[in-house]
Amino acid sequence: MSRSLDSEEVFDGVRFPGYIHTPESLQAACSFQFQDTDVLLVTFPKSGTTWMQQILSLIFCKGDLWPIHHRPNWARMPWLEHISFQGFLAQWDPAQPRLLTTHLHAKALAPALKKSKARVVYVARHPKDVLVSFYHFHRMASFLPDPSSFQDFMDEFLQGTGFYSSWFDHVKGWLSLLQDLNMLLITYEELHQEPRSTLQKLTRFLGHPLSPQEEDVVLCHSSFAFMSQSSVTNYSLVPREVMDPARSSFMRKGVVGDWQEHFTPEQNAKFNAVYQAQMGDCGLHLPWTMD
Repeated sequence: MSRSLDSEEVFDGVRFPGYIHTPESLQAACSFQFQDTDVLLVTFPKSGTTWMQQILSLIFCKGDLWPIHHRPNWARMPWLEHISFQGFLAQWDPAQPRLLTTHLHAKALAPALKKSKARVVYVARHPKDVLVSFYHFHRMASFLPDPSSFQDFMDEFLQGTGFYSSWFDHVKGWLSLLQDLNMLLITYEELHQEPRSTLQKLTRFLGHPLSPQEEDVVLCHSSFAFMSQSSVTNYSLVPREVMDPARSSFMRKGVVGDWQEHFTPEQNAKFNAVYQAQMGDCGLHLPWTMD
C-alpha cells in the first residue's frame, strides 16, 4: 500500500512522517532484537546522520569501496523504524555486523538495547544549526510540512511540537543512558574540527582499529566535497516529487555555525533562554557555546 506524502503518524506522543513510517514499523522497531555485534547510530534529524552513516560504512567495508559508490546510505545503514527496514535487513550478509540507524527517542529503544551489548553511537549537534538545517529540509522534503516562516518553525522546535518531537528531550534522554548502554557520544563539531582524532576515538570504541592509510580512505570518502557529489549520499536518487533539490539541496553547507546567518538578536535571546531552562542543570557538558 502506498502512503500519501502528507500523512502523519503519532507514536508515543511523537510525530513522524507517515510516508516512511507506519504504526507497525514503529512498534517493530521498539521490539527489535539487538545482537551484541550490532552498531546503532542514533541522532535527532539533521545532526550529522548521513555523515556518520558514511563513516561507519567505510570503517567496516574492509577496503571494498563498491558499496560506498553504489549503495545508498539508507540501504547500507537502514532506519529501524522505517517501512523499508525489514526488506533491507533480509539482504544483510550474516558474516557482517549489522549497521543500523534510528531517530527514535531513548524511551522507545532503551528496554531492547539494555538486553544486548550492541554498540550505540550518538551524534549530537549544536541545536541552532540543527534547527536551521531542519528548516531547510522541511522546505525540500514533501513528506514534511512546508514551514510558514522561520519564526514559526523555531517556535515549534523550541516547544517540541514539531516532527520527531523535542530536540532537548532526545539529547537528554539518550545521554542519560551513557552509563547503562555500550555507548559513545560524538559531536558534529568535533567531527568537523578534529576529523582524524575523532575517527580514531570511534574506531577504538568499535574495536575496529584502522591503519593510517585506511584512515585516509575514510576521511577522503566522508568529506563534504566527496559526499555532496555522490548520488548515493546526496539523496539525488530520491524522486523529485519526494525531495525537491530546487527548493534546497540535501547537503547544503556542512559547516559549523550557519545559524548565525539566520537568527535575529531577538530569536537568539529567546532560543538561549529556552536552552538554559531545558539544559542548564542536566549535567551534560556539550562542547558548544550559545553565542
